[in-house]
Amino acid sequence: MFTSRVKTLLLMLLILTTALVGCSTKKTEENSGTDAGTAEKVVTVSWPRDIGTMNPHVYNPSQLIAQSMIYEPLVSYKDGGKLEPHLAESWTISEDGKEYTFKIRQNVKFSDGTAFNAEVAKKNFDAVMKNVENHSWLGFIGVLDKTEAVDEFTFKLTLKQPYYPTIQELSVIRPVRFLGEAGFPDDGDTSKGVKQPVGTGPWMLADYKTDEYAEFTRNPNYWGEEPKVDKIVIKIIPDGETRVLAFEKGELDLIYGEGIISMDAYKQLEASGEYETTLSEPIATRQLVLNTTNEALADLKVRQALQHGFNKKAMVEGVTSSLEEMADSLLSQNFPYAQTSAAPAEYDIEKAKAYLDEAGWLLPDGKTVREKDGKPLELELIYEKAEQIQKPMAETLQAEWAAIGVKLNITGLELTEQVKRFRANDFDLYFFSNYGAPYDPHSFIHIVAEKGFGISDALSKLPMKQELDQQVQEALLSTDEKKREELYGAIQTTLHEQAALLPVSYIKKTVVYNKNISGFEFPANRDENPFSSIDIAQ
Repeated sequence: MFTSRVKTLLLMLLILTTALVGCSTKKTEENSGTDAGTAEKVVTVSWPRDIGTMNPHVYNPSQLIAQSMIYEPLVSYKDGGKLEPHLAESWTISEDGKEYTFKIRQNVKFSDGTAFNAEVAKKNFDAVMKNVENHSWLGFIGVLDKTEAVDEFTFKLTLKQPYYPTIQELSVIRPVRFLGEAGFPDDGDTSKGVKQPVGTGPWMLADYKTDEYAEFTRNPNYWGEEPKVDKIVIKIIPDGETRVLAFEKGELDLIYGEGIISMDAYKQLEASGEYETTLSEPIATRQLVLNTTNEALADLKVRQALQHGFNKKAMVEGVTSSLEEMADSLLSQNFPYAQTSAAPAEYDIEKAKAYLDEAGWLLPDGKTVREKDGKPLELELIYEKAEQIQKPMAETLQAEWAAIGVKLNITGLELTEQVKRFRANDFDLYFFSNYGAPYDPHSFIHIVAEKGFGISDALSKLPMKQELDQQVQEALLSTDEKKREELYGAIQTTLHEQAALLPVSYIKKTVVYNKNISGFEFPANRDENPFSSIDIAQ
């Protein structure tokens, strides 16, 4: 009897153990989000700064690359400047160019399962328009009169006046992408923050630790083609050299961006043959902004002296290992309306010295810095210290301008502080780039005229500034293509001749990734993320 009872107990224990193992296996499979026996596909990348609060309606410190993973636009910008339906499946524009009516794509859901419709679209625009002064750099925002949810899936924008780039501007990352209802604060004012980052995009934020990492998993409610990998991990690594070491040690699968590593490091990784490396087409023009509100820089001769006083070709080739191309025009030729006849400012140290002499900045005997009325010719250049190209370019300018008697102090700043000083007009010289696709060329000329965003204020002492602003307004309002071409040409010619915006090089994005990564494509939109198309071999 005893033996029989033991056998019975052992049999019951075996059945219970098997059941528990089965439950555990089932739960593991359910929680993994992948099929049984399939390992989770994870791609780890890096970024130089924290991703921020993931608020679609604000700017720094939120990072565009991460915002674009969560939030989507009405319209998508594609290669060649083609504009395609996205959350809006179609649109019509009234004959007077003032009314834009969008048919919202049905069956689109946010990551929390709630529906995207015209009412939610309007609520997002209402939040943006509560703080219109923060967004007036985007031209159509400044002429937006009202928004309307015509019915559940019909959304209408009405402008105060025609503005030809409206559809193109609706494809930008911020501030015109859409937050779900659950993300809004109680008063609807997203400028103060969001409750949670709820979007319609292919990714959702799953885990986040400030200044360390952010993890994104696939949105289970995504309406479009789902990403091929299960998770994207973004590690925050501020230093470029540390980023390269982490990649070589296998802690990263992919390095992507602009100025994200030095060009020397890129060349070394390329030469090793162990990785895939690629450069994009020019995405923007690296420029130096010379602030004309500075007394010395208000003089055209001083600006011309600085332009001729450094060897741009040697600097670009040396700092970027010839991977970037020297720029003579403010827009590269793959942008509409780009200037084609910009005369290059040749390196000529004697001409630079002569311009400074003519401007009354003379070099006293025994001194190395020019003076005028007892005041030394001393300037400050601020740059983003995490960017891997700006610093060596700043150091090059410092050395070369010293040779013509100009003392250049260089100051590396965190991006947020750099932008703050730029917008406050608290700088002498500043590294800037035009916005790239989908913003240009219209956004670039818009900020030439729009105060409060750095460029217009820096150009304010140009003698023809009022005329320049008028030309910008005419170009943005014109429905005559030939007239627009003439105005774009005139604006760029004036800017080139006045030497307050000095084109330096054409910026390209770089990518380096392990050979088990496939499907990488550079986005047509400069600020979009490239993660949905990539795959990783197990």
